[in-house]
Amino acid sequence: MSSDHVKATEFTKENIDLFLKELAKEYRKLMGKKTPAEIVIIGGASVLINYNFRNSTTDIDAIIQAASGMKDAINTVGDRYCLPYEWLNADFEKTDSYSPKLLQFSRYYRTFSNVLTIRTISAEYLIAMKLRSGRQYKNDMSDILGILSEHNTAGQKITMGQIKQAVSDLYGNWDVLPEISREFINKAMKDERYKELYISTREKEIEARKLLIQFEHDYPGVTKQDSVNNIIQNLRKKTGSL
Repeated sequence: MSSDHVKATEFTKENIDLFLKELAKEYRKLMGKKTPAEIVIIGGASVLINYNFRNSTTDIDAIIQAASGMKDAINTVGDRYCLPYEWLNADFEKTDSYSPKLLQFSRYYRTFSNVLTIRTISAEYLIAMKLRSGRQYKNDMSDILGILSEHNTAGQKITMGQIKQAVSDLYGNWDVLPEISREFINKAMKDERYKELYISTREKEIEARKLLIQFEHDYPGVTKQDSVNNIIQNLRKKTGSL
């Protein structure tokens, strides 16, 4: 399949392996077969690989353990397939959701070109990361509900004890989570109507993103990462959408 027919502005369950395969081939071409690399995929891309409820993500957040040639390989594949700038990046490591222990709790996915090993995060550890982030304008909360729902359907129920242990494993203790995340997961686990809650929560996330985009347009430069949730709450009160 030629690159003329495979161009993407989003990553899906159907195309993500193609780009990882092409990345491995390019990396091997640059660095040789004796320079292995490992990428741990997290966030939305990890949801895509491990679950079926989400359709796409705009980039691939990852922990990258590779020689310097990996950056060139990423850029080359991005140019070839007209992918978004920094389509695969390690910016996640600068956020509160990052923990060096994620490597320990990642799981093997696939190896491409006998040189690039891909690992992912799933189940309670992915939930723990989403809770630590707690963004109301992204897919964090709906992703949690989607994960819980799929595990329930498969007869592999995730318990609150497992989630608390995952939070402790990655971040030390439960209290590091934002209050809004703790309230959310406590309510969701008591309710257990994950499919219904997923729909309403996703609608709220989309609405919150629209409110935030409009706010940033009206007041450029005001929004800071640690104040986003408070801004959204205030905007919801003003619009009566709480």
